[in-house]
Amino acid sequence: MDRSVVTALANNQIERMGTWIFDLDNTLYPASSRLFDQIDKNITRFIMGHLDLSWDTAYKIQKSYFREHGTSMRGMMTNHGTDPAEFLEAVHQIDLSVIPPNPDLGDALTRLPGRKVIFTNGSTKHAHNVISHLGINHHFEAIFDIVDSGYRPKPDHQVYLKMVADLDINPNDAIMVEDMAKNLVPAAKMGMTTVWVRTDATWGIEGSDGDHIDHIVDDLADWLADLTTT
Repeated sequence: MDRSVVTALANNQIERMGTWIFDLDNTLYPASSRLFDQIDKNITRFIMGHLDLSWDTAYKIQKSYFREHGTSMRGMMTNHGTDPAEFLEAVHQIDLSVIPPNPDLGDALTRLPGRKVIFTNGSTKHAHNVISHLGINHHFEAIFDIVDSGYRPKPDHQVYLKMVADLDINPNDAIMVEDMAKNLVPAAKMGMTTVWVRTDATWGIEGSDGDHIDHIVDDLADWLADLTTT
């Protein structure tokens, strides 16, 4: 696949999509906003406080747990018995003003046929806060969050199976949009069309050299606008 080319869906492909599955963080808002940096720092602070560590040591543990367990929260739960509800509440105390409402994205979602759902490793409360701030909350009929997954994060294949079962999604007419390329691997194996929202971050690029990515975009709102106005 030529990674320099941003591809588009044909009109007949758009019409046949029964469900659009969107990741939340760094997907429905641009990674350039640095909103997730706030969450990242909150995670470090949480680990510092709960394990009585220095910032640098807590940060190293945070990233180690992320690599080993899929999320830092899962690592804290497994290794330290952390209450996930307490973790999620603490790390999502953020300032949303860095992501202004996005009417262009809202207009594109209005024109986009099919169901629209959110599939996130975050919490439903966090997702509602973000999409309400963006002014797009009314477009989504469901949110499948980390609680729904039993605190098992993407890209655990069993979580994808549970998500499509719980939300009554046919993978063969679904499309998944995600900023972490490796999280699209299970989706592709299930028969979904996949869209990678390209990022320069190491965690986003990992796994982007496989053949599981059907489409690559740099700006979700622009891409959806192009799709729905042609």
